[in-house]
Amino acid sequence: MTYSGAVKVGGPADVHELQDLMISKVAVGPMDNNAYLLRCRATDEQLLIDAANDAGTLLTLIGADGIASVVTTHQHGDHWQALAEVVAATRARTYAGRDDAEGIPVPTDVLVDDGDTIRVGRVELTARHLVGHTPGSIALVYDDPHGHPHVFTGDCLFPGGVGNTRKDPKAFASLIHDVETKIFDVLPDETWVYPGHGNDTTLGAERPHLPEWHARGW
Repeated sequence: MTYSGAVKVGGPADVHELQDLMISKVAVGPMDNNAYLLRCRATDEQLLIDAANDAGTLLTLIGADGIASVVTTHQHGDHWQALAEVVAATRARTYAGRDDAEGIPVPTDVLVDDGDTIRVGRVELTARHLVGHTPGSIALVYDDPHGHPHVFTGDCLFPGGVGNTRKDPKAFASLIHDVETKIFDVLPDETWVYPGHGNDTTLGAERPHLPEWHARGW
């Protein structure tokens, strides 16, 4: 089946099958959070992005093979409600942005800085530090050698705009700057965007609207 990225709480995962990586997306919890399970096709090692809620659903998705690591995109509580239970069940290594780790009530094993590499099997993900939604939000970029890039943006970029900056002009200026310079300016239009809530998008679909986002200030 063709991947759409449209999922709902209680529904099945949608699976994006790439040549070297399988990406399974599920929606969990009362805030319709997205969680993403990445599986290296060469080694079968798995990594989870955002143990947001509903540990039972996430552990079923993970299956008997377990996960080597779990990355929390940022410190907001709706993105780590199931983290303690998932880590206890899988003994996964935990990753989070350096400036957000203190706000996550599960110890972070690896503090992530801008440009750091996070591996799942033979697949490499590049962390990009995006400041504004929170001080230490990170996005993960997979530059697929067989196709276009894929970026997991947490709550920093959605269809229709950047993440919530709570009407703080400085926070918005920081976030739009980081999203433009570290995502839009360096990745092509074909880049697939996997956000922390809701449907997926591409950079090409969003790029024409950047001036509108600047003008409205959110």
